[in-house]
Amino acid sequence: MKPWRTVDTVETREGPLALKQRDVRDFLITIAGRVLMSSTAFRSEVALGEAACGGLQSYAAPRVLVGGLGMGFTLRAVLDRLPAGARVTVAELNPVTETWCRGPIAHLTDNAVADPRVTVEITDVAKAIAQAAGGPPGGRYDAIVIDLYVGPDAGTRDGDPLYGRKAVHNAAQALTAGGVFATWGEAYDAGYARRLEKAGFGVKTDRPGRGGLKHVVYLAKKGSAAARASTPASRAGRGRGPAPRG
Repeated sequence: MKPWRTVDTVETREGPLALKQRDVRDFLITIAGRVLMSSTAFRSEVALGEAACGGLQSYAAPRVLVGGLGMGFTLRAVLDRLPAGARVTVAELNPVTETWCRGPIAHLTDNAVADPRVTVEITDVAKAIAQAAGGPPGGRYDAIVIDLYVGPDAGTRDGDPLYGRKAVHNAAQALTAGGVFATWGEAYDAGYARRLEKAGFGVKTDRPGRGGLKHVVYLAKKGSAAARASTPASRAGRGRGPAPRG
């Protein structure tokens, strides 16, 4: 097995953010030494993107917001389910992530960020959702996809800016009628599912991987019957590296 080498690193508030490589298609993104995601384990990213946008293929010009760029696997899955007239905005906090996705790891996703349907904005996705929620109907999204390295869990507080009660309400307001809000989590959290339902979403969950950590995809549809359907608990999901990231 080849040793890991650091391709690039930048300082962030959470510590050094680094891209590491040991083979042509074998990369890691780490922060302060902790693995955020791996290019060899991305099943849940694909499942998230497919679930969020699978129903938009018949739309002429759907609008989609993706929170978190990562290595671009979720974005690639989103694009593969959308028509030519779609518009996809990616909200990403770290500019270097876009640089990596346009450079040393572009080949992993067929250079998804260069797709003409894509615009990358260096911003907080919570801010982007709040702006759409408070703006005119024409600024709403047909799907919002949240793929961040910290997902909702049992420790998430009601005031959390991404997964709390107000955040979920904003997501509902930022969507068109029947719009989809899809979120990745490290493990299933009943409290988050309840917050989604109280905001008017019908919620389904899936654990799309094989073995490993029980990563989960929440698929919440605005205005649909508020009934939750989960896949069997035996379908433990593994779609990332040793730690969550999206």
